[in-house]
Amino acid sequence: MTCRFVLTAAVLSLVLPLAAGPLLAADEKPDDVDKPAAKKEGFKPLFNGKNLDGWTTTGNWFVEDGILRLEPRPGEKGWQRYDAYLWADKKYGDFILDLEFRIQKGGNSGAFIRVGDLKEPVAKGIEVQILDTHDKEKVGAHDCGGVIGTAAPSKNMAKPAGEWNRYIITCKGSNLKVRLNGEQIIDIDLSKTGRKHCPMKGHLGFQDEAKPLWYRNIYIKTLD
Repeated sequence: MTCRFVLTAAVLSLVLPLAAGPLLAADEKPDDVDKPAAKKEGFKPLFNGKNLDGWTTTGNWFVEDGILRLEPRPGEKGWQRYDAYLWADKKYGDFILDLEFRIQKGGNSGAFIRVGDLKEPVAKGIEVQILDTHDKEKVGAHDCGGVIGTAAPSKNMAKPAGEWNRYIITCKGSNLKVRLNGEQIIDIDLSKTGRKHCPMKGHLGFQDEAKPLWYRNIYIKTLD
């Protein structure tokens, strides 16, 4: 009996540490990157769902039922850049921007970050494209999820027109990551691209291409 007990104890002493490993791993905090931003630590709303406090625009932007809406003025036609961009009053450097957007068929816009000159946002800023390119087989830098003039998304994750999409855009130093609808599609070093001239801290906003679109759940977490 004594020998059998000693043998059993010895076996258990070897097995238990092996069993403990997976148990500890299972107890580790899971990756919560795709949790709602409102439930993630450090994220604050950029849009209060009530009005345009904290933002500046020359027109075309409205708040309706907690949603931010772009409605072009009479006579304005899509695929032309107008001056009614929507700009956050504060500048941002290192951050995580989490938002949802919806476009119509043929919709076009862009999320701008680190813009150095509001008069030339396309030339002196970084634009993460918003475009109706669902089902397009080969996507480039000008398709949804791409960084204009810089990098194509690794995968087409754009949803059909009329559905809500979610961007998680992370800027840390010269590194830019873009996550669209649960998939990381951009991970680049800006210092090695045509965007290396952009400032490390700048304006953040949304483009007016005279195409109706909607935003909601706009949150940001500063990293600097």
